[in-house]
Amino acid sequence: MAATGQAPTATEYIVHHLTHLTSTGEKQKFIVDFSVFNVDTIFFSVLVLCSVLLVLWLVARKVTSGVPGRFQAAVESLVELVEEQSKSIVHGDRTFIAPLALTVFLWIVMMNAIDLIPVELFPWIAHNVFHIEYLRPLPTADLNGTLGMALGVLTLMIYYGVKIKGFGGWVHELFTAPFGSHPVLWPFNFLLNLIEYAAKTVSLGMRLFGNMYAGELLFFLIALLGGYAALNATGIMLTIGHVLAGTAWLLFHILIVLLQAFIFMMLTLVYIGQAHEGH
Repeated sequence: MAATGQAPTATEYIVHHLTHLTSTGEKQKFIVDFSVFNVDTIFFSVLVLCSVLLVLWLVARKVTSGVPGRFQAAVESLVELVEEQSKSIVHGDRTFIAPLALTVFLWIVMMNAIDLIPVELFPWIAHNVFHIEYLRPLPTADLNGTLGMALGVLTLMIYYGVKIKGFGGWVHELFTAPFGSHPVLWPFNFLLNLIEYAAKTVSLGMRLFGNMYAGELLFFLIALLGGYAALNATGIMLTIGHVLAGTAWLLFHILIVLLQAFIFMMLTLVYIGQAHEGH
């Protein structure tokens, strides 16, 4: 962008920051395009997940039976909260489900928290250190990332449906619920169940993506306000507005970061819990 030696316009600035580092150097041409991989989304998602798992492993390794430290106490409180939620929703073996819910919550919290870092930091490092022109570090503002997690939840829904009811019972439910087992109703039951699976998956991914994408755009606009203040000799009011707007949105966005992670975790538990039950 800086090749011309001129400052980018507001539109160019936002478009540049919304462009992913892709495997081919080209943008997606379709909603489903397996010829292009968003490398930045994959990198930051895996990096954050590994960091979360490492921290949990270190806490579990150093856990003591005596008076816990502050960090251990915080993690134990979070574990108890997730366990209570999973117990009230999933009626069955939660050996895998409760740790999964905890991991999902912390993973999404930490990915969302990338949005709290100044928007220019990672792109500046990528450009000046690694000579990478485009970088979008927020995985949850990429629909590919959120729908990928939602597809993982869909896989678990199907897995537990088959595990609890048996493959024959799961298929039987697909064709006989909710309207009844008469053969005339089979196509309608099957279609409705397919729509239900699709609606749960799409809404789960779109909800997280929509909130984080909107928050990311607001941070870009606030950054632009600061840029105009720096270029304007009489921009004292713009500077004050930039600081106030940035601080207010940062504080509010912390709530969004936590709330969206909690909602995703709870819906994951709800959908897996529904898979344990029959219509």
